[in-house]
Amino acid sequence: MAEAAPDPGLIEQMRAMVDKTLQRSVKGMQFIRSGQANVGLTPKDVVYSRGTLRLYHYHPVTDEVYRVPVILVMATTNRGYVFDLLPGQSMVEFLLKRGFDVYMIDWEAPLPSERGLRLRDYTNDFIPTCIEKVQEESGEEDVSIVAYCMGGILSLIYASTHTDGPLKNLVCLTTPVNQAEMGLFRLWADERFMDVDQMVDALGVIPSEIIELGFEMLRPAQKTAGRLRLLDQIWDDDFVRSYRAFERWGNETLPLAGEYYRETTKELMRANKLYKGTLMIDGVNANLKNVKVPIMNIMAEHDHIAPFGATKPLLDLVGSEDKEELVLKGGHVSLIAGPRAVTRMWPAVDKWLGVRSV
Repeated sequence: MAEAAPDPGLIEQMRAMVDKTLQRSVKGMQFIRSGQANVGLTPKDVVYSRGTLRLYHYHPVTDEVYRVPVILVMATTNRGYVFDLLPGQSMVEFLLKRGFDVYMIDWEAPLPSERGLRLRDYTNDFIPTCIEKVQEESGEEDVSIVAYCMGGILSLIYASTHTDGPLKNLVCLTTPVNQAEMGLFRLWADERFMDVDQMVDALGVIPSEIIELGFEMLRPAQKTAGRLRLLDQIWDDDFVRSYRAFERWGNETLPLAGEYYRETTKELMRANKLYKGTLMIDGVNANLKNVKVPIMNIMAEHDHIAPFGATKPLLDLVGSEDKEELVLKGGHVSLIAGPRAVTRMWPAVDKWLGVRSV
């Protein structure tokens, strides 16, 4: 009896599986050997530098720019190049092409001598000094701020304690003003479980490993899930390029000055004083009702770091009449540089800021 001929369709499926396996192996080796992603490539100059503080000015790319310069304020736990992740995936690049004059307040690891930095140093020194430098560089009096996460908290404190300052517009991205709604972060910071005084007194500067561990414990399987997705999409060069950039950013968490960590834990996380309107900075009440400038609040609906319940109340707390909010699908990081950022968040910021920057 003659043997049945092999099914051509089955043979083709087997060839495709073998080919896909080989491609995955080759691409996997390329990924392992590729080293760190090149990020933050938009040309810029260092305008000012002091200890942990960096102020950058990005090179304009249009013949005409809006009158009011934009200052990006980064969270103190992470590096600012998430605003400028990759060409085509860069909020900085987008804003420059739309005609904005863009600066950024970024951070390096605090020096041992900076262990004593407190909230006042960021809101009464670093931010005002950078604004003065931008005024000198641009020749303009007014500035707008676009701030991310804890950078938004610092910017709100600045705005509420410098009501006669040059701030013209404020955009807050994933900014957790109600820290009672910070979920596991709030639980871990509880005085029953964490002796923040002992930690700060012993360490001086809180190591990045401790900060990063807090993020990882929110979603313990996230890195593994990301690696599995990478394995599935390894032949997609655009996906791999973006993954490598986000992975580098996630792995470069910054340490924090001990006194700043102590104060933010006690005053903001535990006592929730910014939300309650009782926070004092150098004897001045940082009440958000003092914020009267036009403000835009942008939130991620599925943010596991700054949950929706923590970010949503902002517009109810400020005294501004001109205020707008935008809620997007996605998470804490994808809001800045993910697909919805490119198609929705960046254009929304451009439209809102554009009419207020002339």
